[in-house]
Amino acid sequence: MKEYLTLTEIQRDLREEGLTCVKLVDHYLEKIEANKHLNAFVEVYTEEAKQAALAVDAKIANGTAGRLAGMVIGLKDVLSLTGHGLQAGSQILQNYTAPYTATAVQRLIDEDAIIIGRQNCDEFAMGSSNENSSFGPVLNAINNSKVPGGSSGGSAVAVQAGLCHASLGSDTGGSVRQPAAFCGVIGVKPSYGRVSRYGLIAYASSFDCIGPITKSVADAALLLEVMSGADDCDSTVSERPVPAYTASLEWKGKAKIGYIKSAVENEAIAPEIRRQTSELLNRLRAEGHEVTGIDMPLLDSLLPTYYILTTAEASSNLSRFDGVRYGYRSPGSVDLESMYKKTRTEGFGEEVRRRILLGTFVLSANYYDAYYTKAQRVRRLVREETIRFFEQFDFLMSPVTPTTAFTIGEKTEDPLQMYLADIFTVQANVVGNPAVSIPNGLDDQGMPIGIQVMASYFGEEKMLAFANYLTELNRERAESYIQSN
Repeated sequence: MKEYLTLTEIQRDLREEGLTCVKLVDHYLEKIEANKHLNAFVEVYTEEAKQAALAVDAKIANGTAGRLAGMVIGLKDVLSLTGHGLQAGSQILQNYTAPYTATAVQRLIDEDAIIIGRQNCDEFAMGSSNENSSFGPVLNAINNSKVPGGSSGGSAVAVQAGLCHASLGSDTGGSVRQPAAFCGVIGVKPSYGRVSRYGLIAYASSFDCIGPITKSVADAALLLEVMSGADDCDSTVSERPVPAYTASLEWKGKAKIGYIKSAVENEAIAPEIRRQTSELLNRLRAEGHEVTGIDMPLLDSLLPTYYILTTAEASSNLSRFDGVRYGYRSPGSVDLESMYKKTRTEGFGEEVRRRILLGTFVLSANYYDAYYTKAQRVRRLVREETIRFFEQFDFLMSPVTPTTAFTIGEKTEDPLQMYLADIFTVQANVVGNPAVSIPNGLDDQGMPIGIQVMASYFGEEKMLAFANYLTELNRERAESYIQSN
């Protein structure tokens, strides 16, 4: 079976070429089995997906199918689906079954998307390489010695390797966009409050967002359009009407683009990433867009602010996992205190324990003002600076990551180096703005490079149209390069 780039192509073949959802699901199940070594899925819903495919085929036949008929989707292991396992890549939730379905997931099912399984991720979405999962690391399908990025690594690899058509991930500091960049696919982080977080296991509640991972901007726009909107189960979701993103994907006019000079000119950034980013910016200038390099004084404060605030929220959110009500309970417990200590020490992995301890420290009475309060003030300053930026420009562009996918095990002994992988992605989460990662060529080892476009708050409609335009521009660049060589 051919590999489909868009749902539109699938739905055309469902109508005209004898394709069925049953055949599609069987195809994906075969590919999942053939690529088990990638470790992208932790559970495959084989029989349920087949039954759903039969039901959707019947709806297609009688003309009642939803907008997502023919789309086979995987879910990151932090999203609830009634009656199915949910572990957030952790042993602390061993044998836990979700009692309800996440709003975002339910909205996809209501439009006849077929859920094929849950996907591996860094434990509690804490990581940039998908090496922190208790299910073991996910492998990049292009080069199995490389990481896929994190924390939504399984979700990105599943789309990259054609194990499903699209995935849903979560993005707290770049966890959709960074693996999308490492795997050469599209990843969208929506504005905070655009998509309901009901049914998403919380890492840092004021940062977490659910976003799609796809092979085309058109499919990302469709998924975002279906998922978005008000939800009585989540008071942080905006009441703003959801634009018809899929009807507005044609970019018109010239854009005012700002890029962070230090993100493009700094020698600490991999040379191929600097070159590809500069070439795209120069191409945009040649197309008549206004492209301006800027300095962002607070850039150096972004990572410390992000890690102080997210670990503080994680310390609070993860306190519920204690072995009392559900999940793992240490068999070595002898009293209540030892149950808490042993359960959390044995059930959580090293990185999660590190972040809980850091978060507890910055929230402690002696250090609360010195760290947590100060970080909240800096967050406000960064947001004000970002608002001023978008009064002058339409988009902020940067590389997604300072390097391409690194070798498995390369950074596990140095958490600081791992955290630096998020340097260009955390701003969107700190301020709540939308951002998208799209492919921007390959490095000299054939590993994908990503370019990030960030827009103003609730500026997804314009951002997706411009991202779609950029993918076409990059396709023309690639074709021109092939012809000249």
